[in-house]
Amino acid sequence: MNIAVVGTGYVGLVTGVCLAETGNQVICVDIDENKVKSLSQGIPTIYESGLERILQGNLFHKRISFTSDIIYAVENSEIIFLALPTPSSADGSADLSFLQSAVEKMAPYINDYKVIVNKSTVPVGTAEMVKNMLLLHTHQEVDVVSNPEFLREGLAISDFMKPDRIVIGTSSERAAEIMKELYAPFVRQGNSIYFMDEKSAELTKYAANAFLATKITFMNEIAQLCERTGANIDSVRLGIGSDERIGKRFLFAGIGYGGSCFPKDVKALNYFAKGVGYNFQILEAVHQVNENQKLALLPKIISHFKGQLSGKRLAFWGLSFKPNTDDIREAPSLAMIEALLQLGVSIAVFDPEAIANAQEKLASSVMYFDSPYDVLKDADALVIATEWTIFRTPDFMKMSELLKENTIFDGRNLYDIEKMKSLAFNYYSIGR
Repeated sequence: MNIAVVGTGYVGLVTGVCLAETGNQVICVDIDENKVKSLSQGIPTIYESGLERILQGNLFHKRISFTSDIIYAVENSEIIFLALPTPSSADGSADLSFLQSAVEKMAPYINDYKVIVNKSTVPVGTAEMVKNMLLLHTHQEVDVVSNPEFLREGLAISDFMKPDRIVIGTSSERAAEIMKELYAPFVRQGNSIYFMDEKSAELTKYAANAFLATKITFMNEIAQLCERTGANIDSVRLGIGSDERIGKRFLFAGIGYGGSCFPKDVKALNYFAKGVGYNFQILEAVHQVNENQKLALLPKIISHFKGQLSGKRLAFWGLSFKPNTDDIREAPSLAMIEALLQLGVSIAVFDPEAIANAQEKLASSVMYFDSPYDVLKDADALVIATEWTIFRTPDFMKMSELLKENTIFDGRNLYDIEKMKSLAFNYYSIGR
C-alpha cells in the first residue's frame, strides 16, 4: 500500500518505519527540514531501541522516504496517517492546532478516495471535525478513521510489530476493510483488532492512559501510608498484584509519572469531561497527587541535611521520565532539580540518553557528566530519578569512595534496604 505519515515524532516515526518494514511504500512528512535531512540519512531524531536499524534498512530498500512536501505525500498515498502532537493548553485542553494546520494544508490536494487515519491522541469528536474540515475543500470521498496508538516509549518498535490489540474506529465498511488488510501482518498470532465507532476509539485511548496513571498514583498514595505506618510497599505490591483482577503491572511506587502521554491525557480527559458537564474527581486527584509525588524525596533531603542545603552538591542518576528513552517531558527529575536549585543546591547530572534534551531545558543551571561515576565526585549525596538498568547493580565501593558521604535518595526503589544498611549507606527510598 502507498502510505503517508504526517509528523515524525515518536508515534509518526515508529508508525512509518514499521509499516515500511511489512512492505508498504511510506512517505513521512515533517515541516522541520533538519529532521527531514537527518532521517533521510538514517539518523534517528529520537532514541528508541531498535529504531536506527529498522530505519536504515527501509531506507536502503527504498520503502521509506522523508519530505517536507505534504502535497506530494497526499497526492501519492491512499492512506494518510496523522501523527501530530496534541500538547496541553494552559487550561488543560488538548491543543489541536498542529493537527488542524496539517488538515488545512492537505485538504485541497486530495485527488481521489483517501483513508485519513488519526493516530494522534485527540478529544472525542475529532474524527468528525477532521472530516468536516476536509469536505470544505474537496469533493472527493474521504473516510476519517480513529486508530489510537498504544506504544510504550522504549518498547515502541516491538509494541507496533507485535501489538496486544489494535483499535480502529470507523463507521465505513470500505475503510474498515482497508485497515484490516493493512494490519493483517501484525496480528498473525491472533491478537485482536477491535472495530468500533470513531468516538469510542478516541475515548478508549484516553481511558487507557488515565487508568494506568491512576494505578501508578494509587500505589504512590499507598506508599505514603507505608512510610507512616512502617509497612513495606514492596510487600504490599506483591500482595495485591497477585490478584488477577488487579494485575502486577504499574504497581511500582516512585516519584511519579511523566512523559508525553499520561500528564497531558489526564488533563485533557478531565477538561473534556467538564465540557460535557461531568466532574471527573478521580482524575483531578490523580493529577494533583502526581505533582506532589514528584517532590516526594525533597522532605527527606531537607531532613537529612537538617535544612542546611545551601552550598550542597547533589548528583542525579537519570533525567528521562522513564528508562530506554531520551524523553524528559514532564519528567519528575526536572521538578526535583528545579526545587533544589531554588534552595541553593548545585546539581550534577548523568543520563545514558537524555543529556542533549536536558541541556536544551536546563542550559547551564546544572553540570553535565558522561559517566555515572564521574558525576559522583565531590557530591554530598546521590539522587536516583530514573530506573535505568545500568543503575541496578553499581559498584557500591567505588560510589562510597567518590561521594562525600554515603547517602542515596532513591526515587525508584532500586536497592534492597538491608543490603544498603550492611554497606553503611544512608539510604532513603519510597514507601519502605
